[in-house]
Amino acid sequence: MKALYMMLLPCLVWYFIFKYLPMYGIIISFKDYNFAEGILHSPWADPWYKHFRQFFESPYFTQLLTNTLLISLYKLLFGVVPSIALAILLHECRIGWLKRWVQTLSYMPHFLSWIIVYGISVAFLSETTGLFNRWITEAGGGSVPFLNSTEWFRSVLVSTEIWKDLGWGAIIYLAAISSIDPTLYEAARVDGAGRLRMIWHVTLPGIRNVIILLLILKIGSIMDAGFEQIFVFYNPRVYEVGDIIDTWVYRTGLEQMSFSLATTVGLFKSVIGIVLITGANKLAKRWGGSIW
Repeated sequence: MKALYMMLLPCLVWYFIFKYLPMYGIIISFKDYNFAEGILHSPWADPWYKHFRQFFESPYFTQLLTNTLLISLYKLLFGVVPSIALAILLHECRIGWLKRWVQTLSYMPHFLSWIIVYGISVAFLSETTGLFNRWITEAGGGSVPFLNSTEWFRSVLVSTEIWKDLGWGAIIYLAAISSIDPTLYEAARVDGAGRLRMIWHVTLPGIRNVIILLLILKIGSIMDAGFEQIFVFYNPRVYEVGDIIDTWVYRTGLEQMSFSLATTVGLFKSVIGIVLITGANKLAKRWGGSIW
């Protein structure tokens, strides 16, 4: 299979250059890095865990970790089921033109930048001019600060994430459903199973391994709560519930040119991610699905 390996070679070279070579920069975590002296000649941190201690002893560490984990878990818990449900509905749809239109409309938001999504959110959720708040005030209620309230901010993050990636996430499940042996549905139909029974006993078991695989991958990146989205949406009023590790690193590490601290936090997240994805993979083996 030499031809296939040759086709794979550019991908492997790219992966090596952009994913493995940069790991050399991890040593910045253990140095007091500065631009003038470079990585090799920058002095070693004293003690070696200086930047780790700075991060762990930060008064915001507990709040940052809590926000990061909660937002990621909310997105994981509430984002998986809608994508699976949409994929099943599209598969069950027998009206060709309707199926194509729904697919197209549900995929489109994925290609919008978070800046545009934020603009749409402001149009609907703004406390003063938002469409929803107009409806609420016209109904006799008081306006709700969806974008500036600590009570609503996480809900806004999760709901906009679901809306943006709903159709895109359904693609993989739809592909998995289409690969299920049609004779299984025929056998279930002969046995008297209706649509719901076939979904429960044929469709869902048929895509179980795909669901487990995607869950494992998402668990591995649970420390990434969505920097770009939160950076665009948040403001000082919602730091209490919306400030995550990545946004704090951007403000404290990169804006203040503290690259050692930023690298330290990145290393910390990577280690946690490896532990989580390994544990999730071992747990998944009990249900017959895993990555390795």
